[in-house]
Amino acid sequence: MSTDVSDADRLAGPGRRLGFGPGQIVIEYGYDDDVDEDFRSTVESLVEGPLEDEDYDGVVDVVLLWWRDGDGDLADELVDALTTMEEGGFIALLTPGTGRDDRVQAFDVQEACTTCSLAASGGVPLGEWVGQRLVGRR
Repeated sequence: MSTDVSDADRLAGPGRRLGFGPGQIVIEYGYDDDVDEDFRSTVESLVEGPLEDEDYDGVVDVVLLWWRDGDGDLADELVDALTTMEEGGFIALLTPGTGRDDRVQAFDVQEACTTCSLAASGGVPLGEWVGQRLVGRR
């Protein structure tokens, strides 16, 4: 079995747990050279299409947001992300995991979610990153 297949298998479960599935339109924000390229490929496989970049101006099902400490105001970014989403969509927030200098504290995520009336799922480990599914409160 090649490394690509095992990486895809390793990340497909967490990708599904975050809510990625066939036919979703996913826009990606916060892309940089430190993102997990294997996870990006897994998401494209799960949604059966490419990730849209920040220039995309249509409505989306999912916002994939890579966020690091020092990137700015998370609540502002979440508000902006919500304006692009279809009703019933979600934000997949990916933050650096334990041991990284740019790790985002759980309190900061919680505070931003409260400000934006979002609820966060428990963290899903993705190698050096942790994913959380953020949805509107009912």
